[in-house]
Amino acid sequence: MSIQITSDLQENIRNFEELFSDCEDIKKRKIKVGESLGQECYIAYIEVTLSSVDFKDSAVGKLLGKLRTLPEQELTAYVKENIEDISDSQPFPTIEEAAEGMLTGDVLFFLNGYNKALKIPDKGYPGRGVYETESEKVIRGSNEGFSESIKLNTALIRKRLRSPHVKVKESFAGRRTNTNVDLVYLKDLIYPGMLEEIEKRLSEFEIDGTLDSGIIEQLTERKKYSPFPQFQTTQRPDRAAMAILEGRIVLLSDNSPVALILPATYNTFIQTSDDYYSRWEIASFTRALRYLASFLAMVFPGLYLAITNFHTQILPTDLLLSLAAARQGVPFPAMVEVILMEIAFELLREAGVRLPGANGNTIGIVGGLIIGQAAVDANIVSPIVVIVVALTALCSFAVPNEEFATAFRILKFMFIFLCGSLGFFGFLAGLLAVLIHLSHLESFGIPYLAPFVGADLNGYQDERDTFLRLPLEYLKKRPVYTREGARTRLRLYKEKEKK
Repeated sequence: MSIQITSDLQENIRNFEELFSDCEDIKKRKIKVGESLGQECYIAYIEVTLSSVDFKDSAVGKLLGKLRTLPEQELTAYVKENIEDISDSQPFPTIEEAAEGMLTGDVLFFLNGYNKALKIPDKGYPGRGVYETESEKVIRGSNEGFSESIKLNTALIRKRLRSPHVKVKESFAGRRTNTNVDLVYLKDLIYPGMLEEIEKRLSEFEIDGTLDSGIIEQLTERKKYSPFPQFQTTQRPDRAAMAILEGRIVLLSDNSPVALILPATYNTFIQTSDDYYSRWEIASFTRALRYLASFLAMVFPGLYLAITNFHTQILPTDLLLSLAAARQGVPFPAMVEVILMEIAFELLREAGVRLPGANGNTIGIVGGLIIGQAAVDANIVSPIVVIVVALTALCSFAVPNEEFATAFRILKFMFIFLCGSLGFFGFLAGLLAVLIHLSHLESFGIPYLAPFVGADLNGYQDERDTFLRLPLEYLKKRPVYTREGARTRLRLYKEKEKK
């Protein structure tokens, strides 16, 4: 049952301090106000969130300074009529709502004779500023990355999209964490029903806490057992802004530097920000390279096993003799060789992520060289297997999105078992299973394989930005997940021909 805030300051203080008993980090102060200091007010805040209560430096300090110049009988009227506009504060009618407001990092203000608590914005929680993102490096373009502050992240998007049509819809997730969740979108571009669908999914669960956007991602995905993510993740504000310009929705979660973009398709996971900042020739080359890398990261070890175990006749004789000579003295079957080396490389990858600083970068390179060379010298594995496994790892690193690359790392082991047992028949069966799964997969109503399927829905315009990225003057239409009638994004105004 909610406790109403009354005009009696002492009762409000008693109720508030009972709610926050044994909370030494919550600072509470009684302050005299009024021309003759005959009236009392009460402020409460989390210790590190208030910059200063000095009159010159703080919104709270300026408010108290003003109240000390007014007669006592005018204080309540002044607060009711002016304070909400002056300090951009928010009134709360209950103790519980006021407590939630303070826990966002702002200051609570109670005044004797006023039956509401005011939340006054101040410094807020400490957090990182704007830093360079570590996971999405680009050759050309902005180096700014999202931080853990949701307000700062929305501001970074606003900085790039200076339009009143950009909307930020706020909600909360987590029964105990009460985490801010923002949906950022362009109102005139999003597809009808898209916003309602994500809001419906957010309302379908209640959890103790959402400490990162990854929890929201897992709880709102429809295909829970698919290795392929149905949200695109990014730590780059320019990538998020680019997605919003395509009619997509960006989900930001407080305390998380990772934004979720919906809907997502296979093609969007392959794209990067600098694909559109660089010339179309190099962008097309690297895009095609990433598509090839995503395929090889999944099937390369399996293809090696299928060829060497079952279909050696397709290899030139010299190459076949070379492979046979390399495997002499190796005590394990080829499939066991590949599995052992793949597990070793996955362990190195995980160790590199967990080790701090430069040690993590070193362990991946040095560890791979040492283990690979030692395994070859000890005749545990053949040199060709080390090459195959290393190339497969490079292909997975070439996929721009880490979550998307993880799907191929998992499916790689399925292809190893299928191809090592059935040869090309296993390869084709595995490829067919993946294609069937992808053809049934969708993200918020958009086919995962778009625009390779349903390309006619947008007049085959989306195909100009898939394997190859055509020159920008040919990319005049937004993708299919944009509202119909609002898909034109580029108009070229050419000079009239001289008569």
